[in-house]
Amino acid sequence: MKGACRGAQPLVSAVDSRPEQRAEDNATTPTSVNYHFTRKCNYKCGFCFHTAKTSFVLPLEEAKRGLKLLKEAGMEKINFSGGEPFLHERGDFLGKMVQYCKADLQLPSVSIVSNGSMIKEKWFQKYGDFLDILAISCDSFDEETNQTIGRTQGRKSHIENLYKIRSWCQQYKVAFKINSVINSFNALEDMTEQINQLNPVRWKVTIDVQGVPCMFGYASTAGTSDSELLISCFAQVFQCLLIDGENAGEAALREAERFVISEQQFQEFLDRHSAVSCLVPESNEKMRNSYLILDEYMRFLDCREGRKDPSRSILDVGVKDAISFSGFDEKMFLKRGGVYVWSKADMKLEW
Repeated sequence: MKGACRGAQPLVSAVDSRPEQRAEDNATTPTSVNYHFTRKCNYKCGFCFHTAKTSFVLPLEEAKRGLKLLKEAGMEKINFSGGEPFLHERGDFLGKMVQYCKADLQLPSVSIVSNGSMIKEKWFQKYGDFLDILAISCDSFDEETNQTIGRTQGRKSHIENLYKIRSWCQQYKVAFKINSVINSFNALEDMTEQINQLNPVRWKVTIDVQGVPCMFGYASTAGTSDSELLISCFAQVFQCLLIDGENAGEAALREAERFVISEQQFQEFLDRHSAVSCLVPESNEKMRNSYLILDEYMRFLDCREGRKDPSRSILDVGVKDAISFSGFDEKMFLKRGGVYVWSKADMKLEW
């Protein structure tokens, strides 16, 4: 696949104008939703901001009902995350939701964020046609660093698995993406060679600043639209996020304070990778409150106060009432380039 690191061609999104018009009409629309349907995970990343505080997962039919409500409210993109989404029922539960969203709801974009450890080729054979984007989390290309961070399970090589999944994505025509969290253990690393090898179209870079909420999302560099960067695969780098009760504070299951780095350290990381054309940095200002996060009960999470304050479930009160308690900033969502060419049917992929 040809990615932005080796010369991408511009694309134009067919949906760019619609969300802007909605924002002008003062209507909060769940254009892009991140559904963290499970908190369980087989990794122990020290900075995780959505930890295994419960083992609850909605029954499949209830999850489908909520997804249909979101589609009816204007959702165009769904991103499934966790926890580790492939852990529950060995990925079959996730696959059924992916198939439902693409085949039944006909959403333009269906994506997944995973650590990759539970993914098997047979999953691609069964569900790959229904998936637009698969993001694999990888914070370092040094196995010892991944061990220190907690992004590992036993003696399995996280890095070898990353390359294997990238190959499957190419074989089964799924856009491939990488998510990374820049923190105190990888801030001095030079990932240029590996990123160029994987040849992603996007490598988004953010850092951890205490008390500043940020969630999964997308943004473009200054003067560069998302559609100009999105061709076949992605790399995205996140900031280590401190959330009270999750990875910070007395009730937290993780202690992420030791992962925090300064803005200067982050800038040095960016400077070190300035030759990587697909690197996409995103400021905390752009990330703050511009992501719609749905938890395992299908409640929107408001992170404006540095913690997760849930709305009532969309299954109980509907999307319109629930989203009003989400703290979502739709204008910032549009400003940071939250809408882009996110359907593989619209991407000029070269497999």
